[in-house]
Amino acid sequence: MRPLTSRLGLAAPAWALAVLAIACAPADDSTSATARTGPLVRNPGVNTPQTVSLPDLSQSTAALAASIRGRYATMTSARENPAVSPIELGDAYGELGKLLMAARFNDAAETCYLNAQMLAPGDMRWPYYLAHLYRTKGALPKSAEYFEQALRLKADDVPTVVWLGDVYLAQGLAEAAEPLLAKALTLQPDSVAARFDLGRVALAKKDYAGAVRHLEAALALDRKAVIAHYPLAMAYRAIGDHAKAQAHLELRRRGDVDLPVVDPLMQELDELLQSPEAYDVRGIRALDREDWKTAAENFRQGIALAPRSAEMRQRLGTALFQLGDTPGAIEQFTEAVRVAPEYARAHYSLGVLKAAGGRDRDAIGDFAAAVKHEPGYVEARLKLAALLRRDGQFQQSLSHYELLSRSTPPVIEATFGHAMTLVGLRRYREATDRLIDGLKVHGDQPGLSHALARLLAASPDGRVRDGRRAMAVMQTLSDAERRMDLGETMAMIFAELGQYSEAATWQREAVSAATRAGRGDLANGMTENLRLYERQMPCRTPWRKSELP
Repeated sequence: MRPLTSRLGLAAPAWALAVLAIACAPADDSTSATARTGPLVRNPGVNTPQTVSLPDLSQSTAALAASIRGRYATMTSARENPAVSPIELGDAYGELGKLLMAARFNDAAETCYLNAQMLAPGDMRWPYYLAHLYRTKGALPKSAEYFEQALRLKADDVPTVVWLGDVYLAQGLAEAAEPLLAKALTLQPDSVAARFDLGRVALAKKDYAGAVRHLEAALALDRKAVIAHYPLAMAYRAIGDHAKAQAHLELRRRGDVDLPVVDPLMQELDELLQSPEAYDVRGIRALDREDWKTAAENFRQGIALAPRSAEMRQRLGTALFQLGDTPGAIEQFTEAVRVAPEYARAHYSLGVLKAAGGRDRDAIGDFAAAVKHEPGYVEARLKLAALLRRDGQFQQSLSHYELLSRSTPPVIEATFGHAMTLVGLRRYREATDRLIDGLKVHGDQPGLSHALARLLAASPDGRVRDGRRAMAVMQTLSDAERRMDLGETMAMIFAELGQYSEAATWQREAVSAATRAGRGDLANGMTENLRLYERQMPCRTPWRKSELP
């Protein structure tokens, strides 16, 4: 289950997950035939429902509008029929509420559910749907109140247990959430959702070892639970294991996938409509579980009903790309831009695919369009700045990195790219300062340390060079963080210290490593530095132009 404060990138919520129940209570199958019976005559003046008005359906599809009007007529007929029992009338209100909620007419749905709950207080569905409705509105205390009501009516309902725990967590009530989630895990040990949320509880309580245990267990159960990587990285960082923290941060960048969905009541709601919105939600859920084929099928059906939906075309393009159909993906992203020129996400996706195909100049235009229409789009600005730098347009690149340097929280890629752009502009002292400042925030990033060591060892600016300091920086790197080009950096440092024999030894090993790795182009450039050291000369080129990161 994704934390309620971080459902990013979805046009509609992905409803729920694999969950569990808490302590036993008398069974109450409120959907049974028995529960739906009641007195045939209502007591006048008792249990009087609130008036429900039809919402504005002018922007809905004809099919959706007809469905809502039909169910509204059924409810009205039941309301006006004195022979209909309160429970039957409650059902009519509730079924109308489900359709309205599925169509995102939440205010009208809320009134329907309140009426249904008043008329059929033993049916847990109505407080359950109300709890979800308030959750989507961000009214978390009310959401918790109604999940609690649903749980009192059906204590063994698994989705209710974990949703209630999740809502408690979203309010910072880890102590209240923990016993619910622990009970869920007892009843269903393979519940990914319960494990994940218990990890969040432990993190909130600063029980970092417990957080690691639960979050690692969640990932062991489902490697697609990418959402677990970030809190796991925070837990590892808190206990001082920076290597594992960095590894999980890298894995976190692969995406943000919701946990498995097992919530029959919400699935029933989701499947009520044959509308663009319903197909979009189903497609998003399929994307979350990496079922690319099903996602593509749903988005195609949604687009058939709403051909000008740039968002659905964007998501269809994503699914097609994952299926290996890059031309099809480009076609959908291009059409998304055509129907909605201001839609930054489609511009970004086109840029990514063009850059991957070696069309950097074309990709620059797409990323520029993305940041024009969405100036706060960090990923697009990063890509644009990097491509401009790679193209030698350092001044243009610098303006974007300067904007990114003010982002909160600081972005590690922006710090590194900013420094390398300053190197391209021969502003070595500023580049060094940028790396030093970056390490104050990202002290566990070996790439920043390595770049700083190179500048300290081989900068053409004598005010920057400091061989001893460069050596001290390199000694902070662990063996696991040492890359192929570390040998060349060490050679630069020894040469700056006047130890040319050591420098030549390191450089020869670096040349051999590059050759063994099939990087003849890199080996040839390294040989030039080897000749310098053999002539007892230091290096004054921290990066050759063709090798500037």
